[in-house]
Amino acid sequence: MAIEKISFQKNPNIGLYGFSTDKLCFLGGSVKEKVIKTIEKSLGVPVIKASMLGTPLVGIFAAGNSKGVIVSDTVFEKEIDSVQKHTDVLVVETNFTALGNLILCNDHGCIISGEIEDHRNDIKKFLGVPVRVGTIAGMDLVGSLAVATNKGCLAYKMIETKEAGMIGKTLNVNVDVGSVNFGNYWVKSGIIANSSGLLAGEQTSGPELGICSETFGFL
Repeated sequence: MAIEKISFQKNPNIGLYGFSTDKLCFLGGSVKEKVIKTIEKSLGVPVIKASMLGTPLVGIFAAGNSKGVIVSDTVFEKEIDSVQKHTDVLVVETNFTALGNLILCNDHGCIISGEIEDHRNDIKKFLGVPVRVGTIAGMDLVGSLAVATNKGCLAYKMIETKEAGMIGKTLNVNVDVGSVNFGNYWVKSGIIANSSGLLAGEQTSGPELGICSETFGFL
């Protein structure tokens, strides 16, 4: 287990560029080998370089758990083929490209935006977990406003009690609230985490990092 604060080319919004499961970390962009080694040591999984829609924003356009990765059908075929060399991929036919913003999941459950409710059964079958439609503070961007591992979930501070209860029950973890990068409540933007480690954006304050560490079971 390791906790690190990092940035990608001086950008602390690391969660826009990647996400991790308990098996793999998917990462876009030109990241120095030294940083990749830090990520692999912290998370205890190999880093897989990827791109989505010709961009490095893997954390925005993809989501998943240890069973596989979910992307929209707008992602380029060669990008899907590249990811499929490492894990299974579910391609969802939808007008919504940024599925990483619309899906919050771990190995126990999955919360999706109502915008992709038509794909609920396909996602359930693919990830092998219960799938429920939910919101955070009344907003559909559940994948942007929270981060979940198999040990905990950190969410936007304005999440409603009922929402937190449903998310916690579905994902089988405790839900806590916090921020990253000195006050950014879009917590996904500043975190890459799994059961073994936590990476936070370089501008994350000490108190913020403490809350993140406790939420994901590292304190």
